[in-house]
Amino acid sequence: MPTKIETKTNELCEAILEQIQTGGIKRRIDTFLADATARGAYESLMSKGQALQEKQHHGQVLEPAEIAAFEKDRDALLKNPVASGFLDAQEEMHELQSSVKKVVAKTIELGRIPTAEDLNSGGSCGEGCGCH
Repeated sequence: MPTKIETKTNELCEAILEQIQTGGIKRRIDTFLADATARGAYESLMSKGQALQEKQHHGQVLEPAEIAAFEKDRDALLKNPVASGFLDAQEEMHELQSSVKKVVAKTIELGRIPTAEDLNSGGSCGEGCGCH
């Protein structure tokens, strides 16, 4: 028999899934995944960005032409409505996760349901959240 926490967690997960569906997040992700051109441009840009980061991490100087080429590809990707929709959906998913983590962490920290003021007063979203 599930505990009350497990039952309520499942209810929360159902609400999150409903938000993902009704907010169009899933549709935008699926549209992106079905678009080989947008996916290829995104993957290429991510590879180029990672290569530039690795080069910089190893103390190598980034050439202006490399940076310009990356920025040109990034701008082109952002002009693609399917890719920009996907990036927006990713951001919405991240914000949704962060919000849930923050409320749960604050509840545990305060020992009560946090108010809007509690949530906006700064502080931690939880260990390992990466937002600070």
